[in-house]
Amino acid sequence: MHIKILGPGCANCANLERVTREAVDGLGLSATVEKVTDYGEIAAYGIMRTPGLVVDDEVVLAGLVPTAARVTELLSARTA
Repeated sequence: MHIKILGPGCANCANLERVTREAVDGLGLSATVEKVTDYGEIAAYGIMRTPGLVVDDEVVLAGLVPTAARVTELLSARTA
């Protein structure tokens, strides 16, 4: 699983990265978590509001910081 955190590096982006890592660890997933700060790459995903969460090249969340439980739901749905 390849997970990307899209955003310029703001506090919300850092929080999304934190809850995503918590969810990955909690599920025991083998996943790569990558931070993407390049505006061109972020825009290529169609994200107009950051932070964004991309799992295996599909945008699953944009413009808000979810709870770790919500990210766990999103990731576990992709592993089923």
